[in-house]
Amino acid sequence: MAAQLIDGKALAQTVRERIAKDVADLHARSGIRPGLAAILVGEDPASKLYVKNKQKACDAAGIYVDEHKLSSSTTQAELLALIEKVNADPKVHGILVQLPLPKQIDSKVILDAVSPLKDADGFHPYNMGRLVEGMAMFTPCTPKGVIKMIESTGVGIEGKRAVIVGRSNIVGKPAALLLMHRNATVTVCHSKTKNLPAVCREADILVVAIGKAFAVGVAAPCCSDAPCVPSTRHVPPFRPPHAVDDTGFQYHRFILRCCCRRLRKATRAR
Repeated sequence: MAAQLIDGKALAQTVRERIAKDVADLHARSGIRPGLAAILVGEDPASKLYVKNKQKACDAAGIYVDEHKLSSSTTQAELLALIEKVNADPKVHGILVQLPLPKQIDSKVILDAVSPLKDADGFHPYNMGRLVEGMAMFTPCTPKGVIKMIESTGVGIEGKRAVIVGRSNIVGKPAALLLMHRNATVTVCHSKTKNLPAVCREADILVVAIGKAFAVGVAAPCCSDAPCVPSTRHVPPFRPPHAVDDTGFQYHRFILRCCCRRLRKATRAR
């Protein structure tokens, strides 16, 4: 089986076009315009970029965005008061609290305070419990995107050996559950896993989500003919808004392109 590069941008565009149509149909039938409260606390560059991209996607789909940008000195009590306000706001149908939060704020307390009925990220214990049962009401977006990307390749998930690198509540654990619900045999790796490269090479499907560039060698997914869904982190020679994935794939592609350019210049100079 030849390696296959998943075109995530094209897949995302298809999903966004469908959502825009659904939003327009809902508004035409009922006059309701879906609303999302996006809460950003602090000046974390990656968080600012994520919220900006989410707002751009919502605008394109016709979704109303109630954006709240708070200073890094915001107290937990102040943030809880804001969440109570948007929980009760009838114009807001979904709430997104961008993580990470400043050190003085307990993320678990904040996420638990979001109404389960407006929990756009699917992080509330109620929604996580439904996900475990296979009856998710709201699924965390990144793991759901992982599944969509894998399914878009035509590679069947059932019966495959899936390796997840990372055990976070945001990506690793939900991705493992979604793959198990599709009858994959799942191994979850973490910082204490011994001989990680060897485990990765056994994967039919490899999902890397630890936010550490070059955590897994780029050859790992290729050796197993595995679809690889990376997470990202800014590292040289890339600068924001560019990012390098956990497998180092983008970095090696960048180096290859530079070598090809130099080779073409040298050929023309002869």
